[in-house]
Amino acid sequence: MGKHNFGYFFHEGISNMFSHGFMSFAAIGITVACLLIMGTFTLVAVNANELLVTLEQENEILAYVDDSYTEAQARALQSRLEAIPNVASATFISKEEAMENFKAQYPDEELFQDLDPAILEDRYAIKLVDLEQQSETVAQVEALTGISDVSHYEEIAGGFVTVRNVATVVCVALIAILFVVSVFIISNTIKLTTFDRREEIAIMRMVGATNGFIRWPFVYEGFMLGLLGAVIAFFLQWALYAAVARGVDSNDTLQLIRVIPFSELWAPVAGVFILAGIIIGVGGSLSAIRKFLQV
Repeated sequence: MGKHNFGYFFHEGISNMFSHGFMSFAAIGITVACLLIMGTFTLVAVNANELLVTLEQENEILAYVDDSYTEAQARALQSRLEAIPNVASATFISKEEAMENFKAQYPDEELFQDLDPAILEDRYAIKLVDLEQQSETVAQVEALTGISDVSHYEEIAGGFVTVRNVATVVCVALIAILFVVSVFIISNTIKLTTFDRREEIAIMRMVGATNGFIRWPFVYEGFMLGLLGAVIAFFLQWALYAAVARGVDSNDTLQLIRVIPFSELWAPVAGVFILAGIIIGVGGSLSAIRKFLQV
């Protein structure tokens, strides 16, 4: 495609946009709506996944040290626990620290305030790298000499893993469906524009214009529609996300939820929006013009 042809196709694409103002406005509006729906759902999924990851990291198992071990011997187990493959960290908690934590949980219960720390055991709070391997890790910790018992919550760990996997599958499936629907809608919107010029296309074919010569202005039109829709959708998404984030931060009942700052997400969001907008616009144009180029 020569330089002069590029200029002609680009000019025709822009001209087509403005000569069919309402249809172009409709195509951009639909692109913005589709990208906003996909973007909002994706950002919710990203934040939900981040919350799940945080909860997984906070989930821990407790390994109790044998009563016959002195505190020095108990502390010596730390390096052996941390050497187990799936262990992210092992924090030693002495009997005294465990008792202080227990009393802090029940500050109004006077009977608990005079308990002797000796009734408790030294322990390790162990965080795991991968919750899916919790059963294997627990077995390895239990097999370690000096560990008398391990307290863990298999159901909670399994619940985190299940929710994360289901959320991932649902997210990918819905985004794929929304993407296909977006291309279909844009295709039909641009198809209405090409229908208005069907006689012009027929004349161009009669005088020997190639399919490519007829197709490229529509491709550029779809490109510009998709790009403009993506830019508008990005700034609207930014404003919407910022408003929701402020609402969550100011709500006392939602303090446990951390919303990822948009400053950490804007680059990938902008890239995905632009790429998706261009694909939707160009794909819709190619799909729309195909029937008019059939012999």
